[in-house]
Amino acid sequence: MSGTEVNLNEMLMIRRDKLKTLVENGKNPYLIEKFDYTHHSAEIKDKFEELEEKEVAVAGRIMSRRGHGKVSFIDIQDSEGRIQIFAKLDSLGEEAYKDLSFLDLGDIIGIRGEVFITKAGEISVRASEISLLSKSLQILPEKWHGLKDTDIRYRQRYVDLIVNPEVKDTFILRSKIIKAVREYLDDRGFLEVETPILTPVAGGANARPFETHHNTLDMDMNLRIANELYLKRLIVGGFEKVYEMGKMFRNEGMDTRHNPEFTNIELYQAYVDYEEMMRLTENLFAYVAEKTLGTTVITYQGKEIDLTPPWRRLDMAEAVKLYAGVDFSTINTDEEAIAIAKAKGVEVKPGMTRGHILAEMFEEFCEEHLVQPTFITGHPVEVSPLAKRNPDDPRITNRFEAFMNTWELANAFSELNDPIDQRERFEEQVRQKETGDDEAHPMDTDFINAIEVGLPPTGGLGIGIDRMIMILTNQPSIRDVLLFPTMKPIEE
Repeated sequence: MSGTEVNLNEMLMIRRDKLKTLVENGKNPYLIEKFDYTHHSAEIKDKFEELEEKEVAVAGRIMSRRGHGKVSFIDIQDSEGRIQIFAKLDSLGEEAYKDLSFLDLGDIIGIRGEVFITKAGEISVRASEISLLSKSLQILPEKWHGLKDTDIRYRQRYVDLIVNPEVKDTFILRSKIIKAVREYLDDRGFLEVETPILTPVAGGANARPFETHHNTLDMDMNLRIANELYLKRLIVGGFEKVYEMGKMFRNEGMDTRHNPEFTNIELYQAYVDYEEMMRLTENLFAYVAEKTLGTTVITYQGKEIDLTPPWRRLDMAEAVKLYAGVDFSTINTDEEAIAIAKAKGVEVKPGMTRGHILAEMFEEFCEEHLVQPTFITGHPVEVSPLAKRNPDDPRITNRFEAFMNTWELANAFSELNDPIDQRERFEEQVRQKETGDDEAHPMDTDFINAIEVGLPPTGGLGIGIDRMIMILTNQPSIRDVLLFPTMKPIEE
């Protein structure tokens, strides 16, 4: 065992010994159920002229302390900031002042006292009473170095929020962003609904689900990968504008933009097409940015991004022609497309068609150029099993993906409402799954039945809320906008 570990263990033991003594003396802090505070630190500083020489009650965590004989200075941190506590023997009394020796960094205390300003010019509270409300038996990271290890920060977010209070600002802004999204849709007549998270069929996207088993029904189930098919059932049932924001789950890779569980919003509007969804998307992003940041021109990791509508529109085949130098208007067969792909170094998997190759080449050569907000249209039908075909070119669909900072942030289309076509596409997806594509869309016979009842022309849209928040809060990783990202447990 190293000297550092010995010292740490000794420090932890000292804290427990202090607690033991407090309990023995009838001062167990864990028996205290409440503390009636009157002000937060920021309010005292903002309203000092009004509160000077007035009695206040504050509570918070001890972040630093220093003493000079009969005077001690304690900095506490509450939900809004920090404030200095001035503790003096004469004001507290001998026994209460002696009890300060039982306090450690990280302890939570309540203070009653008078607001004043020190000779050094710092607004403070002159304590007349200090109560230990909770004893910290762990040791906060050393204040000058803070908590820098990102792995520990994500695992122990509660400590991260204490020692890196600026992290809290990101999550406060996250809440405001989500509120603004809802506000935009609610004001336009959309109804927020809830659909199942446990589903018998993991539909609505091409992704690998998490699987589980329902014991009472004795049936295998999945955590939802999307809520699309349930929301479209509601459009069939007569609702005209619906949305749901919530957790989705995909049993896939993890990186700076992917977490197995993530927040997504999907919305559906009857009697409109994907062009209307484009207008809604660009206006929604602009509204949320203006509402939460006060501007539609933002900076993400040093890059300026202008969210002001209208956004650029670019056809997928045109993008491939522009950035990869391949003109798909001259490529009419699967064989030609496969040959071009191999020549360009694109991996060709069994069963791939011209449409698959077009989508792969776009991903390989084009996405990296899409920094400013851009709508990519003209997606091949092979990779769009739920989108309506383009009447002028049935090889593609009336669909778009919204890109910015090279990322896909939204996906939308004119919803496929032809039940015969939908069944055929599901059957093709089943064949793809049989050839080894474990992300292919499964058959959903009840959904087929629903659109056989009759789905009106409908526009649908999905937005990755976590990525949206990353962009608007200027955070480099999705884990920085998730309070508790998925982490592999540390083996003890």
